[in-house]
Amino acid sequence: MTLPRAILFDLDDTLISAYNRPDIAWHAIAHEFIDDLHPHVPAEVAAAVNLSADMFWADPERHRVGRLQLIDARATILADAFLALAAGGRPRLGEPLAHRMALRYNAHREEQMHLFEGAHHVVDTFRARGVLLALITNGAAAPQRAKVTRFDLTHRFHHIQIEGEHGFGKPEERAYRHALSALGVDAADTWMVGDNLEWEVVAPQQLGIHAIWHDVVGEGLPPNSTARPDRIIRSLPELLTGIA
Repeated sequence: MTLPRAILFDLDDTLISAYNRPDIAWHAIAHEFIDDLHPHVPAEVAAAVNLSADMFWADPERHRVGRLQLIDARATILADAFLALAAGGRPRLGEPLAHRMALRYNAHREEQMHLFEGAHHVVDTFRARGVLLALITNGAAAPQRAKVTRFDLTHRFHHIQIEGEHGFGKPEERAYRHALSALGVDAADTWMVGDNLEWEVVAPQQLGIHAIWHDVVGEGLPPNSTARPDRIIRSLPELLTGIA
């Protein structure tokens, strides 16, 4: 496989482990708040929250706003879950608890966040081989920039593009076109690497970008997925396999 002229990397759950397996994370948080949640048991609360989260993030407009205001989004998800739990006549949990749990969930995610094995080596190898690199991430400016700094990524990329700093993000077409323009490359000479099938596969492919899906959970494509990545990897070092 020949080297591309440029690679566009996603950040969360591509270079760093950030938000995958929310079901496990919410289960852990529910157990931390077991006394506050009584008479509801943690397992049913976690199940209700995960269902509420699926519904919240499936709404394109709520997704667009929520990813820029994560704590507010998570508090809303919890409040919706609490409302659903109370539908059977049991006590309704309050909004103050929803906000406290949202803050704790956010802190829990920060605590668990880490760089994927081989991430620096892969990025540094491509850069040393002359490949132009861009980091394109959605989300609010301050927390995303903090991640870039925390995981020592700033100097590794020729272009860093954060939704909250630029005012647009994936899957908007201009997000990819802006990165291509910043690097001075064409879509046909570029790879996109990421974990989101819509943002890092379907949308970039429509522009002619070679799309590589990082299957971080390792479960393969969802049964009903219409996305067809040009390549699927389970770990970042696989990107270097067969490079000429």
